[in-house]
Amino acid sequence: MYDLIIIGSGPAGLGAAIYAERAQLNAITIEKEMMSGGQVLTTYSVDNYPGFPGINGFDLGLKLREHAESLGAHFVEDEVQAIGVEDGVKLIKCAKETYEAKTLLIATGARHRKLGVDGEERLGGRGVSYCAVCDGALYKNQVTAVVGGGDVAVEDAIFLSRLCKKVYLIHRRDELRAAKSLQKQLEACENIEVLWDTVVEKINGEEVVESINVKNLLQNKDEVLPIDGLFIAVGISPNSDVFLDVVEMEHGYIKAGEDCETSVPGIFAAGDVRTKALRQIVTAVADGANAVGAAERYLREQTAK
Repeated sequence: MYDLIIIGSGPAGLGAAIYAERAQLNAITIEKEMMSGGQVLTTYSVDNYPGFPGINGFDLGLKLREHAESLGAHFVEDEVQAIGVEDGVKLIKCAKETYEAKTLLIATGARHRKLGVDGEERLGGRGVSYCAVCDGALYKNQVTAVVGGGDVAVEDAIFLSRLCKKVYLIHRRDELRAAKSLQKQLEACENIEVLWDTVVEKINGEEVVESINVKNLLQNKDEVLPIDGLFIAVGISPNSDVFLDVVEMEHGYIKAGEDCETSVPGIFAAGDVRTKALRQIVTAVADGANAVGAAERYLREQTAK
């Protein structure tokens, strides 16, 4: 019986693992991937995490994991399949084993959202990518396109512009949602062309991506754009499916405030998987700390009963 089980080892889960060890809780972190870090692993350069300006995302994830392990944090590689609660005990059924805990922290993060157009699934990994940092080097001196208008899309376009001959940034609206500082960097990249009010309707190619069908929504104009690679950055969806019947949700995100408490006593949610205004590395780590503090209070209250 653990005091706390943490599901997920992105920044929120790793932050919680660090604070759980400092609180001397009997805790483990369950992670289905081989590497800790979550989405941060696919970030080329992290400029907004205090104290580590310009650090590579992979290196930041590694540092967080090493910090947790240096304090004695324990990690288990397994995949959660179901969650249950019996007499206050949290039962975490995984592919390999079932675990029991007094408190549970869900820090499963989010996943990349897809366009849902013809050719996307078929050419996945063969020209269609959701991670410019991971796959960008494959398209050196070639033509690529990025779909999206937020921070990630603009960051991807800027990153690819350093490698590729030409980069299209395709956005369905007439203005970007990305931070102004990123937009300024984008404007300085001469080999990036922004296609405003435009959507991708089809991805073409036999073995690999060869072109995309795009439509200008204002002009109602169709065009075939020859490209070698397509990078999709249109947002994220929370990894919360396994918890649907366990805790209250809102648009797929687990309802939890700054104390990370969910609708079920003793179950907490931290990071990108919970309802929140800002999803950043720094807020995810803060969530991990807040969640452990809330879990400690819950444990004290249960002991006092």
